[in-house]
Amino acid sequence: MTRRYIPELLAPAGSLEAVRAALANGADAVYLGAERFNARDEGAQLTLDELSEACLLAHGRSARVYLTLNTLVKPAELEDALLLLGDAIDRGVDAAIVQDVGLVRLIQRVYPGFEIHGSTQMTVHDASGAALMHSLGIRRVVLARESTLDDIRAIRVAVPELELETFVHGALCISYSGQCFMSGMISERSANRGSCAQSCRKDYTLTDVATGETLDRGYLISAKDLGAYEHLAEIAEVGVHTLKIEGRKKRPEYVATVTRSYREFLSRVEHGEPVAPSTDQTRELVQIYSRGFTGGMYGGRAGRAYITREQPDNRGVVLGEVVGYERGELIVEVAPAVRPGDGLAFEPPTPSEGTTKGFAVESVRTLQSRGNTVRQALSTRTRIPHGWRVVRTSDAALLARARESFASVSLPGKQRKTRLDVRAFGAAGSPLKLLFAAGDHTVTVRSEMELTPAKSRALDNAQLRAQLGRLGDTPFALGTIDDQALTPGLFLPVSELNHLRQQAVERLSNERDWEHDALIAERRATIAEAISGLGTRDSGLGNSLGGEGSLPTSRAESRVPSPEPRLSSPGPRLSSPEPRLSSPESRAPSPESRPFTLSVVVSNIDDARAAAESGATEICIDPFLRHPVPPVSRVRALAAELAEQGIVLRLRTPTIVRPEERRSLDKWLDLDLPLLTGHAGLVAELAASREVVADYAVNCFNQFTARELFALGARRIVLSIELTTHEIADVVAPWSGAGFDVLVYGRPEGMTIEHCVLSAAFDRVPTTCRDLCVQKHPLVEITDPAGYTFPVATDSACRNRLLHSRPIEGSEYLPELWRSGVRGYHLLFNVPGDPVRDIVARYRAALEALAAGERPELHEIRALVGSTFTRGHFARAV
Repeated sequence: MTRRYIPELLAPAGSLEAVRAALANGADAVYLGAERFNARDEGAQLTLDELSEACLLAHGRSARVYLTLNTLVKPAELEDALLLLGDAIDRGVDAAIVQDVGLVRLIQRVYPGFEIHGSTQMTVHDASGAALMHSLGIRRVVLARESTLDDIRAIRVAVPELELETFVHGALCISYSGQCFMSGMISERSANRGSCAQSCRKDYTLTDVATGETLDRGYLISAKDLGAYEHLAEIAEVGVHTLKIEGRKKRPEYVATVTRSYREFLSRVEHGEPVAPSTDQTRELVQIYSRGFTGGMYGGRAGRAYITREQPDNRGVVLGEVVGYERGELIVEVAPAVRPGDGLAFEPPTPSEGTTKGFAVESVRTLQSRGNTVRQALSTRTRIPHGWRVVRTSDAALLARARESFASVSLPGKQRKTRLDVRAFGAAGSPLKLLFAAGDHTVTVRSEMELTPAKSRALDNAQLRAQLGRLGDTPFALGTIDDQALTPGLFLPVSELNHLRQQAVERLSNERDWEHDALIAERRATIAEAISGLGTRDSGLGNSLGGEGSLPTSRAESRVPSPEPRLSSPGPRLSSPEPRLSSPESRAPSPESRPFTLSVVVSNIDDARAAAESGATEICIDPFLRHPVPPVSRVRALAAELAEQGIVLRLRTPTIVRPEERRSLDKWLDLDLPLLTGHAGLVAELAASREVVADYAVNCFNQFTARELFALGARRIVLSIELTTHEIADVVAPWSGAGFDVLVYGRPEGMTIEHCVLSAAFDRVPTTCRDLCVQKHPLVEITDPAGYTFPVATDSACRNRLLHSRPIEGSEYLPELWRSGVRGYHLLFNVPGDPVRDIVARYRAALEALAAGERPELHEIRALVGSTFTRGHFARAV
């Protein structure tokens, strides 16, 4: 029988116990975090000592260890992140999973040759993004969870050199990873910084804005858990390298159960057996943890069944129902039977009849059995009404089996000891000379006493081994003892042997410490040199790179062309994967005619004209934000109209452009307008042929990411909306602010989600129900339990963009941003009725005052907004 190719099975580990569980149950590799910068800030990470043990354990079983270093990194954190990675490399990690493009470049410089994987937070979902990853020298990329099999196939064909990794099990983010700003805006807990507050797990009400009608209610954006076991053969067939299980915050028993199940499923795939597991074969997956399973989007776009709707947490397994309560015992009819230690939840038939209750079973007795159904009496003081569902949330027997599966996997200890070999020399009347060799280190020690003829027991190999081998908790373990050069029949006191051993261990330890200290000092110097090459505002580099208003040069002037990989059309053409570590001086600034850029982002032609008449120096139109999309001809006419006024019209592309959507975008790209895009792959692909501004969705968080975006050809960069004014100053300092824009007004897209809440409300098939968003309910919003309301825009690809509940209003920070050298300011209008004319006019007046060295009348802007605004992150760090 011909065996099929089986991808690597990658399991999560938030603890050493989870590492043991994963390896014992068939994982080929584990991924884990160490202390910081790992997108899990609530204990699901190992200490560096634990990391050492994990690597020893994994490598002893021929498995690999990947370090999650997958958060955006601020300028002040770059050194710490690189030092942490160095410590992890010393302890044996095989690769790092990284989100931050700037950090990728620094890793390549400080640790050349070290393997880097692109995090799913990079939002790679098409050929352009994948080609960019390859050009950056990234070996593997974790694809967006929204990728279909056709998407993966297209990416694989376009960039065959890039390894692809995809999730197959565990929790799903409803938003494209890397494009969720909702948590940060609400609570300063950034999803891009490892502190997601899970805003998607709240219950919401969907409302029609025009009529106030409630269209749906429940956990409307809480995704079910991914369970792609039915698609494993197809996923392997399209060329995926690694299958990833989510769950670094889950218990070891979860890791054991899920890893074992997928190992068994993959074994069937390998041998060509039927792939789809039965209900019985997936029951353990449901029981160990599940919000209900979805096969994800491998088979195509999911509809109403993609979300949980009624419960955002672990669902458990429904066993039966309550049938009575007698003398302190709850009577239930269940299948299978309940056992002591099980955790049970009791759910009302409808939400209006009460709230879920639960307890752990202490005592249970069986009253009757009929086929598979068992009537049991549970000892409890908790009365549960007749007819309520019995749900087992925790299975004591399953947990016990899971623990047993890795009980025999022992940890190797905190540190593998270094072998210590000894050679002995000596003759009567001379001191004993011992040569200790440990790795590359050798020391020689001599006894103070001379060797004498033995009167009873002579010094031999056994005695030398007994005394020199007493190494206790030192980092050494005794290897061989060569006593060929030691004259037989001689004597030396045991105390003298012990003293020689202590001397040797101390000297060897010192040498190793000196070597380690020298290594760390050299590493720190390398890191400092790498970072100072593009320093912060205190580095002294800022003023050497051009004056106010200057911009980086074009892409063609910034780097030397190099061979390009061949990609299927339509697709990007990027340079080969060699690090482009050009200095900031290679992006020499050039003067601009205006003292500032006031860029106004709108979604319709009327707002574009209003913004132009009110003082915008540049208009960015997003025709894709809502149905229906305006005719291309009208946008072409608008560009000509604005050009006569000396105003540039820029096309704002969607941040997500899946392979099947590229043809629709191309007809807009044929307008040859300059672009604003949050899609990093499109920045790289299109900047050679037109002027491109990188939008805030590219997540530019530090100066090295900025440099890479400039090297890719970005004319300007809109900085991340999660930076404070001080952090913005640090990022822009090497360029004195030139080439950078900041979003100072408007509602950013808090989430970009493939799921459509409006379509799901009416149980319609996504992409075939445009009568809902075009005719019946063109404007809808969702409201959370605290009363915050988020506008929902259904875009041209039937994708939902959840807009923030309140606009950012950052006028009070204009003087500070201006002092940092920032000269580009974005105003974002994406909700019907936004006061475009007044806001634009007053921002224009404020910027003209700053340019003239005068004090701007900022209170006039704030007066327009009233109290319904947020200051964003200008003064709130994430």
